[in-house]
Amino acid sequence: MRRIVVPLALAAFLGGCAPSASGNNALPKGEGYDFFVLSLTWSPSYCEIEGNDANRQQCADGRALGFVVHGLWPQFEDGWPEFCDHDGPNRVPNALVRQYLDIMPSAGLMGHQWRKHGSCAGVSQEDYFRLVRAAHERVSIPRSYRDPAGDASVAPDAVEEAFIAANPGMTADGIAVSCDGRHLAEVRICLTKDMEFRSCHRVDARACRLPQAAMPAPD
Repeated sequence: MRRIVVPLALAAFLGGCAPSASGNNALPKGEGYDFFVLSLTWSPSYCEIEGNDANRQQCADGRALGFVVHGLWPQFEDGWPEFCDHDGPNRVPNALVRQYLDIMPSAGLMGHQWRKHGSCAGVSQEDYFRLVRAAHERVSIPRSYRDPAGDASVAPDAVEEAFIAANPGMTADGIAVSCDGRHLAEVRICLTKDMEFRSCHRVDARACRLPQAAMPAPD
């Protein structure tokens, strides 16, 4: 399988209570990577940043989404693969899209994530999205971010601490909060192939360094 590997140095330049999965042999296992990063986007930040260019399926009035799955990314200890050769389709069929709209808010997002990242997971399209579901279910969203009262200015470190408190076994070197301009953009959580929390110092090193970031409320 051919892979495009993005070195960490280039990646930095480009900008860029849940059940335990312990002993879960039912999870599909791929090869050719070391671990996963589950990326959770704060949807109101994405919608505000992108404005008229935002995906309307995700940002339509009344959707009121909070943290949603951006993607599940196979990782190497140094860098990650992208856009790998694979035997499956490039398009995610509508029947499969409908199964995951509760956690990934648009067909376009699912298709892009499959082509860029899922193709490198060494599993079928259906099994990749099963892994996405398992990763999402592994992580508990802190209560304070499930239904926030309004727009807020937050310390990224405080968001990280809230996730650690809500997820026993998660450690500070296994999670990174990212920003886009002045906005809090994503929470990235490192997971083993068995969906256990793990350290990932190089991911953690790319965390947002702002003292405060905007976290608009869902609407």
